[in-house]
Amino acid sequence: MITSNRRITGLAVGVIAELLEEIGPLWQERHQARLTSRPRKRAVGAGAKHRLVFVDRLLATLVHLRHGVTHDVLACWFGVDRSTITRAVGEVRPLLAERGCTVSPDVRLRTLADVVDHLGASGTTGIIDGTEIRVRRPAAGRKDRDKFISGKDKQNAVKSMVVTDAEGRVLWCSPARPASCADITQARQLGLVRLLADGPAVEILADAGYQGLGAQTGGRVVTPPHREFKKNAPDWYEEMYERQRKAHSSRRIRVEHGIAHLKNWRALARYLGRREHMSDTVQAVVGLLSHQQTADLTSTRQR
Repeated sequence: MITSNRRITGLAVGVIAELLEEIGPLWQERHQARLTSRPRKRAVGAGAKHRLVFVDRLLATLVHLRHGVTHDVLACWFGVDRSTITRAVGEVRPLLAERGCTVSPDVRLRTLADVVDHLGASGTTGIIDGTEIRVRRPAAGRKDRDKFISGKDKQNAVKSMVVTDAEGRVLWCSPARPASCADITQARQLGLVRLLADGPAVEILADAGYQGLGAQTGGRVVTPPHREFKKNAPDWYEEMYERQRKAHSSRRIRVEHGIAHLKNWRALARYLGRREHMSDTVQAVVGLLSHQQTADLTSTRQR
């Protein structure tokens, strides 16, 4: 029932089969490495066997990411102990996070440099924007507690920078960091300025939060027009400004659609787990969504 209904896992049956073929051997390899890395009194393979096979471990992780189902509920669903589900999610989630974003069956984007090179090679426009994910409030007395408070939403959150193409397909998402960081600061710290200045000629659309990057990248980052008149602007200027602003917004809106697709996964709507696992969760969901988008696009072209 789980694999036959895309609404449960968020992925088509064919995509799940590809995931099994890709990360199944990696999980088995790491599992065997853990068994042989510590002193043993019995041979490897002795003792009780797994009650949760790898396909069920993968499905439990997908359901957890898609719908935010608690480990207790998943344990009842799969007929195992809660600790078994917790261990399974902790093992599968990093494997999903390492996959990167799938833009075609033979192309994976794992770093921001890969994204810039891909945009330059394909001649497509990229769009960037920051998104915030609510997290639990850090414990009292923690030194960096205030860093998680978002100045925009006035809530405890982490922030990631999302990159999509002109059609809204997710190409990459940065690791999560405390939400007090400004969008433009995060872009600079990720090395976007250096990559655009030294890399291929590409066009990156951004909102007003990234104003200033255009001058630093030779105009490769395009932001909304800067308002020259603060007060008493002439009518002709107001008309021109609104026309330019709406034209830019109509092109940039696709990144908002891409972020909306990410937020359909409950793990990114509000994260209730440990904050140190947040980056793996973001990378895993982005990789899964990009894989499904690529599969849907390939299927559409074949019709």
